[in-house]
Parts: sequence; C-alpha cells; structure tokens
Amino acid sequence: MKRMISMVVKDHVGVLSRITAVLNRRQVNIDSISVGPTETPGLSRMTIMINAETLPEVEQVTKQLNKQVSVLKVRDITTEPHLERELALVKVNAPVAIRSEIKAVIDPFRADIVDVGLKNIVIQVAGTQDKIEACIEMLKPYGIKQLSRTGVTGFTRG
Repeated sequence: MKRMISMVVKDHVGVLSRITAVLNRRQVNIDSISVGPTETPGLSRMTIMINAETLPEVEQVTKQLNKQVSVLKVRDITTEPHLERELALVKVNAPVAIRSEIKAVIDPFRADIVDVGLKNIVIQVAGTQDKIEACIEMLKPYGIKQLSRTGVTGFTRG
C-alpha cells in the first residue's frame, strides 16, 4: 500500500540519512523523496512516498520517525485532503512533421514543450502521479528517449 508521509525537519547535515536508515530498518520501500526549504529558515519539508505492507507498519514507521531529534513533525497524509504534485521531463523522438501532433496529445495534460532539438523535443508535465503516468503512456508510441521525475511533494489542505 502506497502512503504519503509529510514531515518538517531541521535543516542539518545527516537528517536524510537518519530518516532513510529508519525506513531501511523497518524494511519499507521508498518510492520517492522530495525535500526543500520551508517558509521558516532552518527547516525543510520532506515528502516521502513509501510502500508498506500494512497500516500498523505505517504507524510504526511514523512513531520511529517522530523519535528522531531532527524531526519536528510527521504525518501520514494519504487519507487526508491534501495537495500533491510531481514534475516530469520527457524527451521524445519528434521529427518536425509530427511535432504538432505531439503538441495536440500533451495539451489536455497542460504539459509544455520546454526544449526543441533537431530530432527530439523535451516536454514538461506537472501534476499528480496519475496524471504524469497517463501523459507518459500517451507519449510512448512516439518513442521516449529519456525520462526524469522529481518525486512527489505535497501537504494538507486548509
């Protein structure tokens, strides 16, 4: 079961290492980690997508994370109303003749062409994981040359 864990941590050396060590000890798979500064200097928000077997296992992980000195707040926000976003860059084979066709394919996803080469283009798409997956599926027939994804970031609404 995929779960979204949001936490606020002190912006110190080694915090990420200690957090991943906790997840490793609990044998929880990490799907993505996104970390960045918050509105408060010295604090960072970390969003981790994990894949855990059971809900009690997720609760145990959050308890273990809360015990870390540099962790100020941990929440499993999967079932709460929340916002989440991910960014993907997709390099696609795109001869000049089919570029307008590709543009029509990506328009419903509100994706943008951010780089144009002689034989390919780079598309930027942002949104939920489902939206990113759907856009990638639509681009596969054109031939994806490279793909880079940021990982999910998010927090609760309200």
